[in-house]
Amino acid sequence: MLHTRGDLLTIDLDHRTWETIDIDDLLQSFIGGRGLATKLAHDRIPFDADPFGADNRLYLSTGPLQTSQMSFTGRMNATTLSPLTDGLASTNAGGFLSRNFADTGHACVEFTGSSDELLAVHVTDDGVEFESVPDLEGALVSEVSETMAEHHGLGSDHLVTVGPAGEHRVRYAALMTSDTRAFGRGGAGAVLGSKGVKTVSFEGDSRPAIDFPDDAVTSEVHRDAATEDHIMKRQGTTSGVDLKNDMYSLPTRYFERMSFDEGVKGINGAAVESKKYRKGTCSLCAFACKLPTRDEETGLETEGPEYETVFSFGSNLEVGDIVSVMKSNDLCDELGLDTVSAGVSIGAYLKAEDRFGDSALIHDLIEHIAYREGVGDTLAEGVDRIHDDLGVTNWTSKGMEFPGHDGRVLHGRALGYATANRGADHMYSKIHNLEYEGTVPAEGLDGKPELVMELENLKAINDSGVICKFSKAHMTDERLARIFGVDYEDLLETGARIVELERHFNNQRGFDRSDDVLPYEIDGLEAALDEYYSLRGWTADGIVPEENLHEAVIG
Repeated sequence: MLHTRGDLLTIDLDHRTWETIDIDDLLQSFIGGRGLATKLAHDRIPFDADPFGADNRLYLSTGPLQTSQMSFTGRMNATTLSPLTDGLASTNAGGFLSRNFADTGHACVEFTGSSDELLAVHVTDDGVEFESVPDLEGALVSEVSETMAEHHGLGSDHLVTVGPAGEHRVRYAALMTSDTRAFGRGGAGAVLGSKGVKTVSFEGDSRPAIDFPDDAVTSEVHRDAATEDHIMKRQGTTSGVDLKNDMYSLPTRYFERMSFDEGVKGINGAAVESKKYRKGTCSLCAFACKLPTRDEETGLETEGPEYETVFSFGSNLEVGDIVSVMKSNDLCDELGLDTVSAGVSIGAYLKAEDRFGDSALIHDLIEHIAYREGVGDTLAEGVDRIHDDLGVTNWTSKGMEFPGHDGRVLHGRALGYATANRGADHMYSKIHNLEYEGTVPAEGLDGKPELVMELENLKAINDSGVICKFSKAHMTDERLARIFGVDYEDLLETGARIVELERHFNNQRGFDRSDDVLPYEIDGLEAALDEYYSLRGWTADGIVPEENLHEAVIG
């Protein structure tokens, strides 16, 4: 099976030392990216670790496809014990970092321990340098990039950076790269910030040479990405805003309503496209679905907002002004915040105070959250920890705030939220795509436990490859098998082992069926969970039996 090559670089921040070890046996079993990092995290993070403690570890990893020239491969993975969910969480980001990371020759970089002073860590194919950077304390993401460019000649595409939110341990702080691309969900930025790291740079000339089982398929995918006429090339993920609104799957007023008829035209794909001033893409991707936007009147420039930000800072806050949403997006990027959790947390506050639609307040709250000032200190904890104090519904699953695809309408999506190891995570199975398209009915759960399971396994392979999930129209089962050089069913089995390792880690931290819950009722959900657990070979309580973890999984 195709897998990445390279070693594991462990960086000990306590002692400012580093070492490399050979991990080829793990790469052969877990490919790279999320799969490799999940295996390492499962085996090397203590099950009783504190997410903000020195024993927690953070992994950055690429897959084999970051050595290719194929579209949809400008992404990489981050994995850690999440301070938001208290379980294992992986997240990935696009942009241009992945190939600069691959150039160091390392398959994975592991951070452990913590520093007592703020550091920039420079990783090359020759080793690791630790630089004390007290002057960067509290610096915005773009300010860090400017400093690194001035002093080291390294642009933002070489950096993983912690914003002020990560330094202040906001539980949903993001890691940022290329200034505007986020390892968004789960609080990876807060973990690296708690370790005293402000930024990490990657540079080298040692990208591994990897032979692909079928070079022709990567050329086919790249050609199709370049020639396809797709609305996402103009409007990105916001191209679906109107459809979601029409299907009552656009959460509004902190999930009180399910459509935003009075304001949707101000924040839909056309509104975003009207502010787009050039094309944007990720490394080597011909699909070019990114959204560099500019408002001529105010001079505001940002990248995006994408759909989830349009939901979280638009409809769900009752804001129908795309410039306001652009401003929220820009603030989150500069401060290093996940836009979904930040927007939903602010929505909880607006619900409690009946202040929906107040853009000035929203923008102030974003900054207060990042610096944990005033009420921002409360909101920085996330909805799961503060909803009782605010007197609002807990719109989270496993502690993670819900994204903008409503499971009250899309019942497979609801099941997928309940089962996802990361929590309320629309990317973990992406079953909502099939429900939006009508490939499967939106209502009901018949046949969906098996479908959710298969899609979860498949997305684990995407995240290990690493392949952008927006490649779904081009990444057919047959093409995936050709890329990885194995039968499609063997790929799914590898994905199942990755999901099972995540679940087992979370089980050891106390997660079970009682955590696979939603803030609303769906007919047949409990029976669907029974079927899902049975298909996976887990207990009726949602626990992975120890006998499932055979030598190939944990050995």
